[in-house]
Amino acid sequence: MHGGQPLWRRSSRCGNESECVEVAMQRDHVLARDSKTPAQPALTFTAGVWSEFLDAMRAEVLQSP
Repeated sequence: MHGGQPLWRRSSRCGNESECVEVAMQRDHVLARDSKTPAQPALTFTAGVWSEFLDAMRAEVLQSP
């Protein structure tokens, strides 16, 4: 949180692209939003569900040719 507002971050792999997923931590939840439409409501995930998602993405990347 920064000044009472979520502190949004995006992957360094995103570079200068405007089509990225941004994430912010909020207590025990993770917020995710589309950088193209930041005014739209963010998706909210529990920390555990977000961790499982990241683990699944890592596993998928490792299995990719």
